[in-house]
Amino acid sequence: MNKKEVLEIRKQFTPENCAITRICGCYVDHEKEKKTELKKAFLSLPEEEAFKYFDIFKHTLSGTLGKNLINMDFPLEQEASGGTQEFLLKLRDSKLEDDLIIEEFYDRIIDNYVYAENYYIILIHAVYDVPGKSSDGMEMFDASDTVYEHILCSICPVNLTKAGLTYNAETNHIEDRIRDWIVEAPAKGFLFPTFQDRSSNIHSILYYTKKPEDIQPELIANVLGSTIPLTAGDQKTTFQTIISDTLGDECDYEVIRNIHDNLNEMLEETKEEPEPLKLCKPDVRRLLAKSGVPEERLESFDKEFEETVGEKNTLLASNIASVKTFQIETPDVIVKVNPERSDLVETREIDGRRCLVIAIDDHLEVNGIEIHK
Repeated sequence: MNKKEVLEIRKQFTPENCAITRICGCYVDHEKEKKTELKKAFLSLPEEEAFKYFDIFKHTLSGTLGKNLINMDFPLEQEASGGTQEFLLKLRDSKLEDDLIIEEFYDRIIDNYVYAENYYIILIHAVYDVPGKSSDGMEMFDASDTVYEHILCSICPVNLTKAGLTYNAETNHIEDRIRDWIVEAPAKGFLFPTFQDRSSNIHSILYYTKKPEDIQPELIANVLGSTIPLTAGDQKTTFQTIISDTLGDECDYEVIRNIHDNLNEMLEETKEEPEPLKLCKPDVRRLLAKSGVPEERLESFDKEFEETVGEKNTLLASNIASVKTFQIETPDVIVKVNPERSDLVETREIDGRRCLVIAIDDHLEVNGIEIHK
């Protein structure tokens, strides 16, 4: 799914557009015991309660694509009979009215979700009548010819509010605050099937993780049955490893700076695109060649990429680029440069020593004090 498609589904989580038919929930304590369950028509919820659920569902489809929201495809074996795709399709097609399959779903999450405290599993079923579009791109709400039937799961931590004092208006006293168990914003979740090209794609799942580096591999493998992706941090580390191994002893400052500049230029050129910029093996090869990596060094690149990323896998440019900083580090000095002005720094040999040279055009400050000489 791209940004526009995610936004279109997020817009359904309002009273005016609500397409949710049913909601189920299971509260699990720190000993992995089911404490209470919810099963009802969503529209039967009190208005204030429904608003709070809407907020949770919007959070489950929030964040950055490739970091918090990850598109994942089913491996072929999971699309066979008995695979996780079949199970999730049964769950969706049951419209959450089959108690046995719902309980099995809860059990799968409880067995594989790694969390030491209490949490609340929320599962909804929704049917979205996708509006048709005219030739000028305008939505025609009375011309729907596609139905997007889907389920959305949110896994929310449940924590005790902090101890403290509160004002009681009835008694006009300051007194001890009553501590409550609060359902917080989701930590994990998923949408199935994905919404792509304004229709259902049963071959993929959109996975949500609040913390990009905590993707819960067991949950992905055993509940969703998808291939475990590289996290955003792993993608950056992998890219750095590819560069280091490809260049070896000839890892040059100018080449690294060129890679930084060229990557950020690519991101700038594609920032209005709905799809995040993905780099496959040929794309990364061209990037390195354009940045000055010698051809003889590129001979080992293909092997390095296939071993670390995979021949047919991709890296997201936003995950491997340093958009906010250009940092140069020695054992004793760290220099942070505006990423758009990396040209101000160069390396030179002065009196037989390798040095960093920083151009100072008009202003120099040290510890908040302006230097004039």
